[in-house]
Amino acid sequence: MTLLWINLALVFICSFFARYASRPSVSYISSISAVSIKPNIVLVFGALVSLVMVSGLRSNIGDTFFYSHIYQTVEFNWSYVLSNKDIGFGILQMILQNYSKDPQIMIFTTALITNILIVYILFNYSKIFELSMYVYITGGLFLVSMNGIRQVLAAAIAFTGIRFLMEGSWKRYVLVILLASFFHQSALILIPLYFIVRFKAWSKVTIALLILSIVIVIGFNQFSSLLFTAIQETQYGGYKNFQEGGASSLRVIVNAIPLLIAYLGRDNLRKIFPNSDVVINMTLIGFIFMLIATQNWIFARFSIYFSLYQLILISWIIKLFRDKDEKLIYYGILVCYFIYYFYESVISLNITYLSNYLNW
Repeated sequence: MTLLWINLALVFICSFFARYASRPSVSYISSISAVSIKPNIVLVFGALVSLVMVSGLRSNIGDTFFYSHIYQTVEFNWSYVLSNKDIGFGILQMILQNYSKDPQIMIFTTALITNILIVYILFNYSKIFELSMYVYITGGLFLVSMNGIRQVLAAAIAFTGIRFLMEGSWKRYVLVILLASFFHQSALILIPLYFIVRFKAWSKVTIALLILSIVIVIGFNQFSSLLFTAIQETQYGGYKNFQEGGASSLRVIVNAIPLLIAYLGRDNLRKIFPNSDVVINMTLIGFIFMLIATQNWIFARFSIYFSLYQLILISWIIKLFRDKDEKLIYYGILVCYFIYYFYESVISLNITYLSNYLNW
C-alpha cells in the first residue's frame, strides 16, 4: 500500500496547486467545458503521470494476472480477435503484440488511455479539480481501474461523450458509446439511458427510478430470475451462477450522500451549474445499481459507468453551502473519504501493491 499512499499524496498536491495556479479558459476549451477557470496544465500533467505510472507499472491487483497471462499465451490475430467478444480490446492487444509480448506494455497502455480520458474530462468539468481527483482515488474507482481493465477503459471512453450528452447531440453520443462497446459490450446500456438522463433531475422520472430500484431489491430473487433468463444466451449469461455476495451498505451510503446534498440544494445547483441535471441523473443511476448490488455484487460492475459522474458532482456540491462553511465541508470530505479509503483498501480488501519496476 505504500506506493498507493504516495500516489494519493502526489496526485492531491499536484491537483491542489494546479487549481491555485489556474488560468481563464481559451475560447475553444470554454465551448466544451462547464468551468471558466482551468487548472494549470503542467501540474495536472504531474498528477496524471503519477496515476499512469502507478497503475501502468503494477504486476498484481484484481484480474491483472489473468489479463497478463492471456496476453503472454495467446497470439492475437484477426481470426482470434473476430471470434471473441470485445474486439476493440483484442485489436489493441494485437497491435501491441507487434511491439512486445511483455504484458506490461498492455497494462501500461490501458492505464495510460484510461487515466488520460478521465483526467481530461475532470479538467473540463470539475469545479474543484483536486477534490474530484482525490475522490477518484479514495472513492475506489482508481483501484477498480486496475481490476476491471476492459470495463473501466470502456467507461472512460464513454465518459468523453459527456459533452454530447449535455448538448443533446444523440447521434454523436451514440457513436462514442458504440466505440466504448467494442472494449466492453456492457457499455451499450448507456444508449437507452440517454433518453432518461436528459430529463430534469428530481422529476417524476427520478422518483419512478428510485421506487423501481427499491422494488427490485425487495423482490430480487424474482427479478434476477427474469433477467438472467433473458440474457442467458449472451456473454453475460454465466453471471447467473455468480456468488460473491452483495455490495456493502457502506458503499451505498457513500454513493447516496452527494446525491442527498445535491437534492437539498437543487435550485442553487441548477443556477451555478446549468447542465447539472445530466450529471445528477447519471450519478443517481449509479446509486441505483449499487443499491441493487447489495443483493448481488455483479450489478456493481454497471455502476462503474456512472461513478465517473459522481466525481464531477462532488466537486460542485461544495458551492451549495454558505461561504463560511465551504472550508469545513471541503475538509470534511477529505477526512471522510480518507477514512473510507483506509477501511476499504487496508481493513476490508487488504490491498497489496506489487510492481517489477516500482519498489519501495
